[in-house]
Amino acid sequence: MRMDGQDESSNVEDARGSSGGGGFSFGGGRGIGLGTVAVALVAGWIFGINPLTVLGLLSGNGGAPLQQSAPGPVTRPPADDPQAKFVSQVLRSTEVVWTDVFRGAGKTYQYPKLTLFRGSYPTGCGRGDAAMGPFYCPADGHVYLDMGFFDTMSRRLGAPGQFAQAYVVAHEVGHHVQNLLGIADKVDAARQRSTEAQANAMSVRVELQADCFAGVWAKRSQSEQGWRLEPGDIETALNAASQIGDDTLQHKSRGTVVPESFTHGTSAQRVGWFKRGFDSGSADNCNTFEARQL
Repeated sequence: MRMDGQDESSNVEDARGSSGGGGFSFGGGRGIGLGTVAVALVAGWIFGINPLTVLGLLSGNGGAPLQQSAPGPVTRPPADDPQAKFVSQVLRSTEVVWTDVFRGAGKTYQYPKLTLFRGSYPTGCGRGDAAMGPFYCPADGHVYLDMGFFDTMSRRLGAPGQFAQAYVVAHEVGHHVQNLLGIADKVDAARQRSTEAQANAMSVRVELQADCFAGVWAKRSQSEQGWRLEPGDIETALNAASQIGDDTLQHKSRGTVVPESFTHGTSAQRVGWFKRGFDSGSADNCNTFEARQL
């Protein structure tokens, strides 16, 4: 993936110097231990629209409001940080694509913020932790990313390469798009009235739609903004999607697969919906909620 000369977003915040602290703090002062986090990692390990919600349910918190801590000081990423520059370029490319898509639908796209942190960091959805992987918080419109996750992708998930990293950012921005369109609110409300299995099934459709939106971004961005896909780039992104399918993660973690516990979709489903978005370049083809078969 070559993004030489591409513009950078002005909406990247570097909080890596102010990150710190441990654990999650939820309403009522209930803490979340590492054992609960491990269960959440199996149930919905990476790329959740709001993994803190998963932890709240696992802790018996019943979806009570999360306590919010004041964030520490943030700055722009240093100019000599190539990885931060790349992430900023990817974010800018998503801004251009979704501004155009929203304009075509008679809407206005509101840019998300992308906050880089280390370890843990207070967010509008509670205290985020690097162990949860990248996530989007609809309460404050931020994508949170500990870039050490990219090393995890390469070394532990078998998903190396810059385009796989770009896919991560684009997927989380896809959740921001869902938030702006009101999809996230509708799904969260429906989850509250559902059984656990039904709520998990809705989560799968949310995640697959974000995968599809990532494919739309990839198709439109590289053709409209002039950056270049290199041989193997699409394969690395699809490999990333495959490596984080619920079936693959469960099989790796415990040797068995429990479909009713899926929250993100199978590897084949994640790959299929990314390709659907990429092949069409149209967000209209990403309506997972009306699809009979995923």
